[in-house]
Amino acid sequence: MDHACDVLDLVSDMKAKGVPFALATVVRTVAATAVKAGAKAVISADGTISDGWIGGGCARAAVLKAAQEAIADGLPRLVSVQPPDSLAEQGLRPGDERGGVRFAKNMCPSQGTMDVFVEAVLPRPELIICGGSPVAATLADLARRIGFFITVCAKEADHWSFQAADRRVDGFTLPQGVSSHRYIVVSTQGRGDEAALQAALAAEAEYYAFVGSAKKAAALRASLADQGVDPARLARVKAPAGLDLGAITPEEIALSILAEIVAVRRHGQRKGSSS
Repeated sequence: MDHACDVLDLVSDMKAKGVPFALATVVRTVAATAVKAGAKAVISADGTISDGWIGGGCARAAVLKAAQEAIADGLPRLVSVQPPDSLAEQGLRPGDERGGVRFAKNMCPSQGTMDVFVEAVLPRPELIICGGSPVAATLADLARRIGFFITVCAKEADHWSFQAADRRVDGFTLPQGVSSHRYIVVSTQGRGDEAALQAALAAEAEYYAFVGSAKKAAALRASLADQGVDPARLARVKAPAGLDLGAITPEEIALSILAEIVAVRRHGQRKGSSS
């Protein structure tokens, strides 16, 4: 029991630090196995076990592989480690998946069965908002409500309007981070548009958007291209930002942008799950 508490303490610590990992939990055992239901292990993104125990080599390879895949796409896995005879009786081979369960072979002398649930624990996705416009402030509020970590890059005088921000940066010096969980929106409304967009494109992100007309965005792209900004990166900027909902008010525009970000994020997870 004490060791289980240690594992859960590590889970809390890694979540607080924003470190991605997977938690593997033994949910069922049949016949003799070296580990029993309830055993847990924390698995890092590189496939190493940080703490805990889920048995020996009989299950380790299959569970570690599932953990790395879960961290990559955010989707849980259920791994059933069974002896060869049991798999054969069901017409299964190691690596087969059926009904959401992935099967692996247990070659240990115990010849038992062990089912392990593997779930990813990922940092909150980060939304970086450049600018202090009404759209920017509303977007920060909406995105934080659904679990985004909000970083605001704006002039210090504009920070008062961002009550939902987790982090505030004066000006357009964007913090570095992991591109697969980061989304950047420039909503400067004529106050430093080019500087903000240039700073945004210098950072790695999965999504870039500019709140403004297509005509203004085209002019900014041309100017930044003349300054040597990568054309491929410029082409990734979504402008006007957001899904075409016919939005007019700042609240509606912010909603359309957040809906587009969610679509981009979840589409990436669906692609990962189908590979």
